[in-house]
Amino acid sequence: MDLALIGSLVVLALVDSTSFGTLLIPIWMMLAPGRLRPTRLLVFLATVAAFYLVLGVALLVGAAALLDEVRPVLESRPFRVAQLVVGVGLLGFALVIGWKRPSGDTQPGRLLRWRERAMTGRQSISALIGLALAAVTLEATTMLPYLAAIGLLGASALTLPASVTVLAGYCVVMVLPALGLLAARLVAAGLAQPVLEAVNRWMVRNAAEATGWIVGILGFLCAHDAATHLELFEALSRAT
Repeated sequence: MDLALIGSLVVLALVDSTSFGTLLIPIWMMLAPGRLRPTRLLVFLATVAAFYLVLGVALLVGAAALLDEVRPVLESRPFRVAQLVVGVGLLGFALVIGWKRPSGDTQPGRLLRWRERAMTGRQSISALIGLALAAVTLEATTMLPYLAAIGLLGASALTLPASVTVLAGYCVVMVLPALGLLAARLVAAGLAQPVLEAVNRWMVRNAAEATGWIVGILGFLCAHDAATHLELFEALSRAT
C-alpha cells in the first residue's frame, strides 16, 4: 500500500476530527453534571463514524453514476428556481437564529437541560443517534477533507474491499481525539476539566451564532449556485 496515500488520508482524517460533530459536541456532552456515562458518548461517536462510512461507501460504489442519471432534472429551470427559494429561505433562517437574543428561558438553559437528560439516562438512545445524524447533516457542506479522501481512494489502485477497509480506518481516526479526551476525562478528570470547560463556555455563548453561520453559508452557496445557472447576475447587469 502506498505510504504517501495513507499519510494524506491520516492528515485529512485529523482535520475532519476537529469538526462540530466529531469534537465540539462530544466535549460539551462530557461536561454534563453528575456521573459521566461513557456508553452514551460512544453511541454518539459510533453513529457519526457510521454515517461517514456509509456515505463514503455509497460514493465509492456508484453515487457518481446515479448523479449522472438525475443530472438533467438537477439542471432544469424549475429545479434551479426551487433551489434559489430554498437558499434564500436558509439565509433568512440563519439571520433569525443568529441574531435572536435569549430572554426568559434562554437557549443555553434549554441546551444544558437537553444535555443533562441525554447524559443521565432520561433521554433515549435514539435521541442521541438523532443528534449525531443532525450534526453530520449540518456539516455536509464542510466535508471537503472527506470528499478529498474519497477522491484519493477512487483514484488509487486499491480494490473496493481494500478501499472500504481504509475508509473504515479513516472514520476511526476521525473520532480518536474525542475518544482520547473521553479517556482523559475518565482517568484524570482534574486535569481535563479546565480544557473542557473553556470549550464549553465558548459553545454556550456562541451556539446560536455558530449554527447561524453554518446555515447561512449553506443558504448562500445554494442561492448563489442557482442564481448563476439562472443567469440572474447577467440579467441584473444588463438592467443596470
